[in-house]
Amino acid sequence: MILQNTKCLRVALFEPRIPQNTGTIGRTCLAFDLPLDIIKPTGFSFEDKYLKRAGLDYWSNVDLHLYESFEQYKNKFSNSRIIALTKKSDNSISNINYKNTDILLFGREDTGLPDNIMSKCEIVAGIPMPGGEKYNKSGGVRSLNLSVACGIVCYTACLQMNLLKIN
Repeated sequence: MILQNTKCLRVALFEPRIPQNTGTIGRTCLAFDLPLDIIKPTGFSFEDKYLKRAGLDYWSNVDLHLYESFEQYKNKFSNSRIIALTKKSDNSISNINYKNTDILLFGREDTGLPDNIMSKCEIVAGIPMPGGEKYNKSGGVRSLNLSVACGIVCYTACLQMNLLKIN
C-alpha cells in the first residue's frame, strides 16, 4: 500500500470532461511535482487515447488519485484548505497566501464548479483577465482553457511558495 502524502500542495479536478485537458494537466502536475486528484465522474475512460496522447509518455508517472465524490474527497483532506478556482470570482489568485497543504480545485470544462461545491471551499479565487468579457465592453474572452488556467495557478502558487528552485 502506498501512503498518500496529504501535506503537500495538490491539484484537484472536479468531474473533468475532456481527456486532452486532463492529460495536459497531468503533465503540468508532473512538471511541478504535484499530485493530481480526480473527483468522479469523468467524461472519459482512463484508457482514452486522447488522454494518453496529451499526457505523452509521462502519464504513467503522474501521482494520480481518484475519488468517487466531492464529499469523500473533502473528508480525506479535512485538514487542508480547498481553493476553488473559477472565472466567477473577483478575488485574484495573487491575493492568496498559499500553504503547502492547500488544494487547487478546478471545475468541469463546460460548467465550472457548481455553487454548492464552491460554498464548501475555504477560498474562492480566479485569474484576472484584462481582456476578459468582465472588463471589455466589446466582448472579450469568456474563459481560459482549463489546462491553461491550471498551469497559471500552479505556477503562481509554486512561485510564491518558493517551490521552483532547481538545485
